[in-house]
Amino acid sequence: MTEPIEEPLDRADDTPRWWLGRLGPMLQGLRRVLVWSLLAVALVFLAWGLIYRWVNPPITFYMMQERARLGEIQYKWVDIEQVAPMLRRAVVAAEDANFCTHWGIDSAAVRQALREGALRGGSTISQQTVKNAFLWPGRNWLRKAVEALLTPYIEMVWSKRRLLEIYLNIAEFDTGVFGIEAAAWHHFGVAAKDLNRVQAGRLAVVLPDPKGRSAIRPNQDTKKRAASVIAGADMIRKDGRAECFED
Repeated sequence: MTEPIEEPLDRADDTPRWWLGRLGPMLQGLRRVLVWSLLAVALVFLAWGLIYRWVNPPITFYMMQERARLGEIQYKWVDIEQVAPMLRRAVVAAEDANFCTHWGIDSAAVRQALREGALRGGSTISQQTVKNAFLWPGRNWLRKAVEALLTPYIEMVWSKRRLLEIYLNIAEFDTGVFGIEAAAWHHFGVAAKDLNRVQAGRLAVVLPDPKGRSAIRPNQDTKKRAASVIAGADMIRKDGRAECFED
């Protein structure tokens, strides 16, 4: 008796189901890896932010980038007590007059920047400190998103005075010149604690564009801005908007 011949299985019909059966566990595994990776990154940032509550940042990503480009940078830490009070008020008046009253993000300014499709604008001193201390240079939506998530946490674990202290020490005041102590010596040949009103105003107005504005050789526009900042610094002292970082 002739044995029946078995026809070969057509695996083509089973291929979709076979791949779907394999794809489900693979996607679940990738999802678990992604979730744990995000948690690990979040924990690193949380611990990092807590450490900087007491430990001064030794360097930032942008400083490293500029050092690689320029060969060397100027950077010297100075405690906020050794910074002229006028300079502190001038920087706040120039960059974020409501620094003492907001929770880290100026919602109105952010909404305006979003309406204009901008990747910049609306940044408070708190946001700029987070960007400079923890994040990479450049303008993109991912960095802005991380900045927006991290800023409220930093506002919670640091004092306003600590925020301003770190900002003043890691901000760029000229090409390759970081921090107010290095800037004071570089521009005017004095320590940060010895800056006068005019010098403080001029240093404050170069912050948005340290490579394009000069505190040593200010043009007429820079001089006008500095005069306006000096007046603003006096005003925030009188109306109490400097209380959170004053001695």
